[in-house]
Amino acid sequence: MYNAFFGFTQNPFNMSPDPAFLYRSVQHEEALANLIYGVQSRKGFILLTGEVGTGKTTMLECLRDFLSAQQIAFASLFNSRLSVDQFFEMLSYDLDLRCNRHSKTEVLLSLNGMLLERASAGRTTVLIVDEAHNLEWDVLEEIRLLGNMENRRGKLLQIILAGQQELDRKMEAPEFRQLKQRIALRCTLRGFDFAETAAYINSRMARAGAGTREQTIIPVPIIKEIQRRSQGIPRLINAICDNLLLTAFAMETKTASLEMLDEVTGDMRLDYSQEPAFPVDDGFAGRSFRRTRVP
Repeated sequence: MYNAFFGFTQNPFNMSPDPAFLYRSVQHEEALANLIYGVQSRKGFILLTGEVGTGKTTMLECLRDFLSAQQIAFASLFNSRLSVDQFFEMLSYDLDLRCNRHSKTEVLLSLNGMLLERASAGRTTVLIVDEAHNLEWDVLEEIRLLGNMENRRGKLLQIILAGQQELDRKMEAPEFRQLKQRIALRCTLRGFDFAETAAYINSRMARAGAGTREQTIIPVPIIKEIQRRSQGIPRLINAICDNLLLTAFAMETKTASLEMLDEVTGDMRLDYSQEPAFPVDDGFAGRSFRRTRVP
């Protein structure tokens, strides 16, 4: 809606996890490098955790792109509210196993044969489970047992469990101690600091068509407030910036203000201190407005 007004060729703050818009912060580069290293080195279990909206799914999208480019077979389960039978059925569909997919025994036999065949040819296979913090104990136990498949050169199936911080806490429970011991690599994503938030916002705008020049649509003081109010969480930053640009468009101004930000974050019901991080003189003091919803 506002793309042409600001000179964008596409929406810079789309909520979808698009790898093309990945801001390669140090922590995201490290997490992706660990995921790729764990797969290539056949480490077995890899854990990726982080607060809601910190970019876990985007990391998995980047990993899937890498696996596809390297012709590495993988199964990707995005719905973790599964029974044991449903888990094996989805696993067999994703890996295209030639067996009775409603029989756990046949799925396991077919999977073992496929993994051995691929391993003998020097190829590996990956299982990616997103939202793993929602997995029931019995499904997690089946996944742990899949990790026992190995030969002399390493694990036959590389298993990546991605989820919110509850997954880390779940691993501390006594019943999960065997799975915890098998986790070879751990990656954790956190919220951005101010410098990362500024670089993130600027890079997305540049990729959307703003060019390499320094953008002035969202001034530095406003970016600092965005970082504070969003706690540096990329998904919240996207939502705030998208609404902020829509508000500026409705007000027919190409510079966002603190008053606009106050309304946007108020509408979003964000929990933050009302005291600004520091005084902001944005030239809109004393003006009253409400966003005009453009049909």
